[in-house]
Amino acid sequence: MMGKRSILVGLAAIAFFICTSADRAPVDWAFWGGDPGGAHYSTLADINTGNVAGLHQAWVWKTGETALAEYGTRPGIFENTPLMIDHVLYATTPYNKIVALDPDTGAELWSYDPKSYVDGQPPNGSGYIHRGVAAWRDARDSGKMRIFLNTRYRLISLDAKSGKPVNSFGDNGVVDLSQGLVWQINKMHYTETSPVVVYKDVVIVGNGVGDRLMYKNDPPGDVRAFDARTGKRVWTFHTIPQAGEFGNDTWGNEAWKFTGHTNVWTPFTLDERRGLVYLPVSTPSNDFYGGNRPGNGLFGETLVCLDANTGQRKWHFQIVHHGLWDYDLASPPVMATITVDGKKIDAVVQLTKEGFAFVFDRVTGKPVWPIEERPVPGSDIAGEHASPTQPFPTRPPAYTPQGVTLDDAFDLTPELKAEAQTEMQKYRLGPLFTPPSLKGTLMRPGIIGGANWGGGAFDPDTGMLYIKTTNEPAVVRVKKTDRSPANPRASEIDAEWSGDLGAQATFHGGLPLTKPPYGHVTAIDLNHGTIAWHRPFGDWPELRNNPALKNVKLPDELGIAGPQGGIVTKGGLFFVGGEDRSLHAIDKSNGKDLWKGTLPARSYATPMTYRTRTGRQLVVIAVGQGADAALIAFALP
Repeated sequence: MMGKRSILVGLAAIAFFICTSADRAPVDWAFWGGDPGGAHYSTLADINTGNVAGLHQAWVWKTGETALAEYGTRPGIFENTPLMIDHVLYATTPYNKIVALDPDTGAELWSYDPKSYVDGQPPNGSGYIHRGVAAWRDARDSGKMRIFLNTRYRLISLDAKSGKPVNSFGDNGVVDLSQGLVWQINKMHYTETSPVVVYKDVVIVGNGVGDRLMYKNDPPGDVRAFDARTGKRVWTFHTIPQAGEFGNDTWGNEAWKFTGHTNVWTPFTLDERRGLVYLPVSTPSNDFYGGNRPGNGLFGETLVCLDANTGQRKWHFQIVHHGLWDYDLASPPVMATITVDGKKIDAVVQLTKEGFAFVFDRVTGKPVWPIEERPVPGSDIAGEHASPTQPFPTRPPAYTPQGVTLDDAFDLTPELKAEAQTEMQKYRLGPLFTPPSLKGTLMRPGIIGGANWGGGAFDPDTGMLYIKTTNEPAVVRVKKTDRSPANPRASEIDAEWSGDLGAQATFHGGLPLTKPPYGHVTAIDLNHGTIAWHRPFGDWPELRNNPALKNVKLPDELGIAGPQGGIVTKGGLFFVGGEDRSLHAIDKSNGKDLWKGTLPARSYATPMTYRTRTGRQLVVIAVGQGADAALIAFALP
């Protein structure tokens, strides 16, 4: 017979095995932002501050996409953040193709090509891009999982196991998103770049409209929900309020009848428990001139909270009045539970291109800290109606430099500083919200931000929000509208003036007009509304190697621009990629680099992490474009 001691030892061994197996159980990344609220947070700590230096490349998967001359198309930057669900990795390529991969090896399991390139190049200036997909389980059909892919003007439902369209959805698996908008559109001018949001049994969809599309009744930004099983439309929210709708009176000159854009192109987020969806709405057409749309123009550049079941507005806050700077709300709203003055608050945080974090009670819309309307410079363009004030949050402080003076000139040598200042004096300079002008306004932040579509990463254990930001100006200029026969849409444009990006903000053969650093990473303490740490991020090899800077002592990090975001983990790490061809693992407590993994190309994507059935944690990031586009996975030995 087995002795008592042997039985106890055996039971202990079994208990240890069970606990160890549970500790190493698979951990998914089931949403674009890690969870429905876009926190970009992982509970995994297998990779941590103590062992991250041991990370190495585990596998590589390449898209294999190139320009297609027969369609006049080219793939854009690989901006995807994959999902990992039930031991399958789901990713979308720049051409909007979806692939299912083995998360341990990167081996392809299946692929689906919507052949969106057949419709030619999208008019967004960036080529084909796509950031991700969403998953849904059908409780009425044994929990079968569907993958929703929104591409150009189509919403497609795919079977997660086979990658084939679900014929019971829409028309053989496809819903035409160009139909049922507030007015008819040219579907070639409608596009999708960010994943849909799924709530219960509805799929909620925004849309993209190329900034340079500026004509009467260009595509509107209607946000719509569709039945996940049938594809039938459930509700519509007009981001430009129509007759009789709340906010319609904020559009002078009856501009609501013909103004387009005002769309939600960036990823948006959800309070799943409460059934609230948060929309970061972009700028109305035209981005830099609003003389033909007088008024504040709700819901342009507004954070809007809707009932996800019905599409009814619960509350809103306009971040920019009468937008003239392309300061789209480009960042996904982040759900964050914080403690302020001893009070627990379920908050929503809206990061902005202009460098502010607006923090609201996510249920009531009440600001957590006061937001002040402050005077801003006026426009010098006849017929323009720039808002005399703009909202400024009192906390947290701005996380990126704002406005431009001559003191901000490139200063790595006295001679170059003087030359940069001479060039800067050709433009209108001023504080944040200085409007575009005939001579050209040097505005900072520029159109990338500040923060952009990568958004923030929130650590629920500490209340810290981590951001990758850009510090580069842009030149914006107002000019006479092109009414020549060479402009095919001249007859559709009813504005005397239009705004556009002017000259590049450079001098001396490509040097930036303003001084470094050109990118930062920042930790914001949301419990106190303060900045915990702030440091330059990444390097700019092309600038470092510029002949004009030969023998010039340069900062260790010049900082790098880019719209991507990062992820934060329980292992004490903030992972973020950059244009410096590196994936950085940063100590989230102090901002110090602990490890840099070499990438084969630049990365504009936000990474993700998961643990597979084999018990291994991996970190995956998309890099490059065209022939260089690839997913790179890192893991410990």
